[in-house]
Amino acid sequence: MKRVVAASFVGTTLEYYDFFAYSTAASIVFPILFFPGSDPAIGLILALSTYAVGYVVRPLGAAIFGHFGDKIGRKNVLVTTLLLMGLASAAVGLLPTYENIGIWAPILLVALRFLQGIGIGGEWGGAALMVTESDKSGRRGFFGSLVQSAAPTGLLLATGIFTLLTAVLAKDAFLAWGWRIPFLISFLLVAIGLYIRMKLAESPVFEEAEKKAEAKKEEEVKAPLVYVFTHYKKSLALAVGARIGSDIAFYIFALFILVYGTEQLGLPRSLALAASTLSAVAQMIAIPLFGALSDKLGRRPVMIGGAVAGIVYSFVFIAMLNSKDPFLVVIAPAIGLVIVAAMYAPVASFIPELFPTKVRYTGAAVGFQLAGVFGGGFAPLIAIQLILLTGTGFSVAGYLSAALLLMVYCVYVAKETSKIAMTEAGKLTAKAE
Repeated sequence: MKRVVAASFVGTTLEYYDFFAYSTAASIVFPILFFPGSDPAIGLILALSTYAVGYVVRPLGAAIFGHFGDKIGRKNVLVTTLLLMGLASAAVGLLPTYENIGIWAPILLVALRFLQGIGIGGEWGGAALMVTESDKSGRRGFFGSLVQSAAPTGLLLATGIFTLLTAVLAKDAFLAWGWRIPFLISFLLVAIGLYIRMKLAESPVFEEAEKKAEAKKEEEVKAPLVYVFTHYKKSLALAVGARIGSDIAFYIFALFILVYGTEQLGLPRSLALAASTLSAVAQMIAIPLFGALSDKLGRRPVMIGGAVAGIVYSFVFIAMLNSKDPFLVVIAPAIGLVIVAAMYAPVASFIPELFPTKVRYTGAAVGFQLAGVFGGGFAPLIAIQLILLTGTGFSVAGYLSAALLLMVYCVYVAKETSKIAMTEAGKLTAKAE
C-alpha cells in the first residue's frame, strides 16, 4: 500500500507541478512574452485563455485514457499520462517567444497546453483508482486524500520556484531566461516519476473483476464511455456537480490573488506569490486530516460542511484582500485552502465510489474532468470579466457561492458510500437510476 500511495502521490504531484507552473506563468510572464503589443488586460485574458485550453481538453484525455484504463488496467495508462504531461511541459521551457517567431509562439504554446490537458485528463482517475482499489483497511478516504494532496504540493513547488526566481533574478533576467527554469526541471521530474511508477503492480480490484468476468464469461464492455453515459448518467452528473464548486474555490483562493492582487489592488507580485505558496502548505496539511475524517463521519458531512464554510468565507476573503494589509493578504488564501481541503479531500474516494469497476476509470475520470472545464477552466476568465463589469471582487465571491450551493445539493443527493467495498461500489447509484 505504501508503494501504491507513493507512486500515485509522486506522479500526480509532478503532473500538477507542470500544470501550475504553466498557470503561474500565464499570470505573470506569458502576457508579456507571448501576447505583447496589446492592452495589458487583453494580454492577460489571452494568456489565461491558453490556460483554459488545458482544462477544456481534459475530458478528452479522461475519455481516451479511461477507455484503456478500463480495458487493459490502470498501471500502464499512468505511465503514459506522466510521460505525455512531463514532456509537453518541458517543451514549454524551450519555446521561442513572440519576439523570435511571431504568431507561431502563442500557437505552439496553445498546442503544448493541449497536450498537457490530455495528459492530466487521464492522470487523476488512474491515480485515485490505484489507491482506493488497493486499500483493504477501510481507510479509502485517507489514502485517496493523499492523491488530492498532490494538487497543493504541485502548486507549492511551482509557486515556490517562481517566488525564488523572481526574488533572486532581476526582472530583465527573469523575463529573458529565468521563467524557463521551472519548465525545464520537468525533464528531471519525469525521470523520477517514471522510475517509481514502473515498479507499481496492477490494481487488485481490477484484476479480481477481470478474473470474475472471464469465469462467468461476461460480455466485455466495448465502449466504456458510452456505457457510462447510458447507465450511469446520474453518477456522472453528481460527480460533476460535487466537484465544480471545490475546483472554482481552489482557483479563487489559491491563484486569483496573482491576478486580482497585482493587477487590481497593486500589491507586490512577490507578496502575492508568497501568499499563494503559504496557502499550498496549509492545504497540504489539512487534506489528509479531512480525508481521515471522511472515513469516520462519511464523505457527505465533510464535503457539505466545507462547502457551507466556503460560501461564508468567500466574502470575507475578498474583504481581507481589499484591506491591502500584508498580514491579512498572506493568510487569506491559506484559510481559504484549508476550507477547500474539506471539500476536496474526500473527492478521490467519493467519485470512484459512484461507479462499478468495469467502467470506474472512465466514469471517475470523465466526471472529475468535466467539472474542471466548468470549474477551474473558466474560473479565471469569468472572475476577470466580473471584476471588469462590476469593479468589485465581491462579484467573484457571489459567483463562487453559487457554485458551492450546487455542490451542496449534489453531495446531499448522493448516497453515502464510505462503508461500501469497492467491489460493490456503483451499485447503489445504478439502482437509483
